[in-house]
Amino acid sequence: MKIATWNVNSIRQRESHVRDWLDRVRPDVLFLQEIKCEAPAFPVATFEAAGYRAEIVGQKAYNGVAVLACVPFTVTHRALPGLPADDSQARYIEIQTAGLTLIGIYLPNGNSGAEAGYAYKLAWMDALRARAAELLAAETPFAILGDYNVCPTDADFAPGTLPAGDALVRPETRARYRSLVWLGLTDALGALHPGEKRWTFWDYQAGAWPRDQGLRIDHALLSPALAESLVAATPDRDERGRTQPSDHVPVLIELALERDAF
Repeated sequence: MKIATWNVNSIRQRESHVRDWLDRVRPDVLFLQEIKCEAPAFPVATFEAAGYRAEIVGQKAYNGVAVLACVPFTVTHRALPGLPADDSQARYIEIQTAGLTLIGIYLPNGNSGAEAGYAYKLAWMDALRARAAELLAAETPFAILGDYNVCPTDADFAPGTLPAGDALVRPETRARYRSLVWLGLTDALGALHPGEKRWTFWDYQAGAWPRDQGLRIDHALLSPALAESLVAATPDRDERGRTQPSDHVPVLIELALERDAF
């Protein structure tokens, strides 16, 4: 089984990129972040023509997540459980397929909105940990994929790319990420490529891409049952070199599971 995540930084600008990637890689499930549109503006027909059903949690001009899948699935949550009912930021989608729970997230950046914006990031991380703990307690096999906006360690960003006070590396951010992983989850890319510079994001500014000044902020965390089946985890670096690319690249996770394994 192949599952993937990709912050596309506007699906309307990257529609052909995503369609080409689906045709070439054929993941079973692809989570998208930062689609930057409401559901009616999402190019559903393009992906249906490629054999993928789309479900969208959209927001006008900002945020927004979606899932594309060529396997049957049901949507179980369109918002992160535990957040206030009036939270309007489109950042979470949860599905069930083949006995698995798969979650796509666009975790708040935390650098805008001053301390209130950072407090929202931390509250979001607390709610995500609570959801993961709930799934673990129910012995549900699951994965949480997406743009976490967290560099877990100093090895996860090129020297000089982030100041010490950036919300992606602040101690409170990293502590909450560790508390999530320490529930018993496996960082797929980190587990298979420890210590390697496997960036998933390069800023558009300051020549970050040609100088390979990147970050690793797109992660896939796997529950123990799925971690046992992990065989590959790869950022598709070539996508960043395309014309008009997203600043993120897809991260593909391969599991030694048949679609009806659970």
